[in-house]
Amino acid sequence: MPVLTSAPTLGDLLKFELNASYTRETVTLKAGTSYPLGSVLGRITASGGYRLSPAAEVVGDEGAEVAVAVLLDAVDATDGAVTGLIAARGPVILADAALVFDASVDQPAERTAKIVQLAAMGLVARVTV
Repeated sequence: MPVLTSAPTLGDLLKFELNASYTRETVTLKAGTSYPLGSVLGRITASGGYRLSPAAEVVGDEGAEVAVAVLLDAVDATDGAVTGLIAARGPVILADAALVFDASVDQPAERTAKIVQLAAMGLVARVTV
């Protein structure tokens, strides 16, 4: 029997949101990558754009090392900067397993630090079933 798989959906990521009109924003995502649903994002100080939040400061993308938002839809920005919908402030509860981190966030302590940074924005990650 064939095994069917499906891409993650917003319901897999977003477990509670008090008021979408308050918690969500449309922002510009930095060009050069494809952003999956649940991407943990940081804001680039100089441009105001967003990118995957790296574990440490990246020259040219200063500020993005602090996780401040989570992407609520998959966005392909490989060919240029595009807009995306983010959870920018809480109260929001997210599924921990649905969060997608930058490749540089490869240690448990780095992942925990990103989750703490999101919690400061009211974006709380929970282990869900």
